[in-house]
Amino acid sequence: MRRRPRPARLARPPRLLSALLLVAAALAGTAQARAADGTPGPAGPVPLTHVIPAPASVQAGGDPYEITARTRIQVPHGSPEARRIAGQLAALLRPSTGHPLPVTTAGGRGGDDGIRLLLGDRDPALGTEGYRLTVTRRSVTLAAREPAGLFHGVQTLRQLLPPRVERDHRQPGPWTVAGGTLTDAPRYAHRGAMLDVARHFFPVEQVKRTVDQLALYKMNTLHLHLSDDQGWRLAIDSWPRLATYGGSTQVGGGPGGSYSKDDYREIVRYAASRYVTVVPEIDMPGHTNAALASYARLNCDGVAPPLYTGTSVGFSSLCVGKPGTDEFVDDVLGELAELTPGPALHIGGDEAHSTSHADYVAFMEKAQRAVARHGKRVIGWHQLAGARPVPGALLQYWGYDRTGAAERAQVVAAARAGAGLVLSPADRAYLDMKYTKDTPLGLDWAGLVEVRRSYDWDPGSYLPGVPEGAVAGVEAPLWTETLSTGAQREYMTFPRLPGIAELGWSPRSTHGWDGYRVRLGAQGARWDAMGIAYYRSPQVPWEG
Repeated sequence: MRRRPRPARLARPPRLLSALLLVAAALAGTAQARAADGTPGPAGPVPLTHVIPAPASVQAGGDPYEITARTRIQVPHGSPEARRIAGQLAALLRPSTGHPLPVTTAGGRGGDDGIRLLLGDRDPALGTEGYRLTVTRRSVTLAAREPAGLFHGVQTLRQLLPPRVERDHRQPGPWTVAGGTLTDAPRYAHRGAMLDVARHFFPVEQVKRTVDQLALYKMNTLHLHLSDDQGWRLAIDSWPRLATYGGSTQVGGGPGGSYSKDDYREIVRYAASRYVTVVPEIDMPGHTNAALASYARLNCDGVAPPLYTGTSVGFSSLCVGKPGTDEFVDDVLGELAELTPGPALHIGGDEAHSTSHADYVAFMEKAQRAVARHGKRVIGWHQLAGARPVPGALLQYWGYDRTGAAERAQVVAAARAGAGLVLSPADRAYLDMKYTKDTPLGLDWAGLVEVRRSYDWDPGSYLPGVPEGAVAGVEAPLWTETLSTGAQREYMTFPRLPGIAELGWSPRSTHGWDGYRVRLGAQGARWDAMGIAYYRSPQVPWEG
């Protein structure tokens, strides 16, 4: 948990019965806001400008296109990625529209050219993730240079259809898409969220649901916090007790859990099918009680501490300089690198209050070398700036308004020296911060973070003195001390996640709270249709 700059003993959270009841009440409220059949009635096309994240360029106009029983989804010959993306689109649309929507390489019929997915566009401005959507009376055409762009374009098309398209049974039409041209590409390459599965364990299906929700808003990174004081969540063959013993509990007690290697591979595969890259984190040298409890030889005194189910921070540390510690780090990172096709491994490095500064610097240098030895890029929390970040390292900044000037200056200096930054300011981007003092879930050590505060900042100018080119992107962490169910995770994630996604994707010129809050309000009906629990912030004019 990224917390205060010094350790603080926190009371163990209660069993949150009242929180569950309040979240259930919120869910009931959103359901009651809909019509009797759970959907709004037919209406005109969703405006091209209503998309989240805001597109880079919109030219609205012309007749809309209507998806009907005649519509086909056309893909080019010899393009398996385009066909796979088309299959995902068809699988989304068929249940609610009731239309067959065959995926084919043939053209349309009866004056309907259908939905066309095209790869290999030559416009360099689209990059690897951009796309162009053109809608006329006869067709919807999605064009991209690379498959990721085509997939992101499908998410835009999805938002341009009525929210009831997300339902899993037949809904009333019409299914119209507004006419015009939309051209889009991301501002930053790194746009992600972090899920802490160490404090409370979340099964594979819940992680997949998280991936789907990130993909809807064009986020491309899932950071998995796999280890902490309260639990170790991934099987490591060379150190098997990490998962079997270290993963056997969680905050407040309970059975905990862990992912087998096949589980992890399935998460990675599923994420890749939605163009989301998994970044695994093993937090070191602090936040390591689960590992220390699993293996006595990782402790300087050779005595394993008991398993831990509280929420205090800063009390644990690997024994720096002990040969067994170096072996442990290399073995774990080696197996993790082999399982992870993505380019980066996250090595934590925060809140190592029980590690001396000299030991911290020595440890982080060794850990960074181990990451490089296994062919990956280093990511660490911004405390890595207090050591010696290797060339090309990414620092994830979680500071907030009360972060000291000296600590900020250290991060700025590292960025000026060539380190990249992923921005996750705790009082803006942390999804586990309470919305208001009455929010039944979450924490408030960084302050209260309502929807406007979460959205209303600019990554490019957030840290004065940081070159804008050093900002790799944004990430929204969700720590789970007080969260143990999927509904709780969603309630704290929505509606803040789309705002962080927009900050990472959309041009600075498109940002503006007054317009964004209206677009966000229109998303509520979509989340209702998808069964997503969310907080109905009074700052947002929710439709319905």
